[in-house]
Parts: sequence; structure tokens; C-alpha cells
Amino acid sequence: MDITSHSARITGPVTYVAADGKKLNIPKGPCLVENLGGQLIDIIWGAKGQKSAALPLVEVEAARDHGNLVLID
Repeated sequence: MDITSHSARITGPVTYVAADGKKLNIPKGPCLVENLGGQLIDIIWGAKGQKSAALPLVEVEAARDHGNLVLID
């Protein structure tokens, strides 16, 4: 399994569903984007990478296309 990782920055609203079912925004700032080769993309954020959310590929692409997620590398 190939894992592709990118450094990125959240610059606008990117939502995810928390464990309690609430929709929350990933905070603006640096993050790591990991594609494990499927239709879900992991977004990892926090000073020590302590928070993460798995988002459908189409949502990540939409956030990128709207400028809310900027890939740095």
C-alpha cells in the first residue's frame, strides 16, 4: 500500500463530523494530508498531530478547488 503525504494549510472552512456526530471545522493553520490509496483522505492537525479526520476524497478536492485547503508540497 502506497501512502502519499503532503504538507498543507487550512485557509477556510473544511468541515468534518466529530465522534459525537457534530459537524466541526478543522482549525485554520498547518496540517498534514495523507492518502492511503482509497477514497478517504486523512487530515491531521494540532501542534503534535493529535487531531485527525478522515474525509471523502471528493470533499478534500472541493476544499482544495475553493482555496480552503492549500497543498504546500
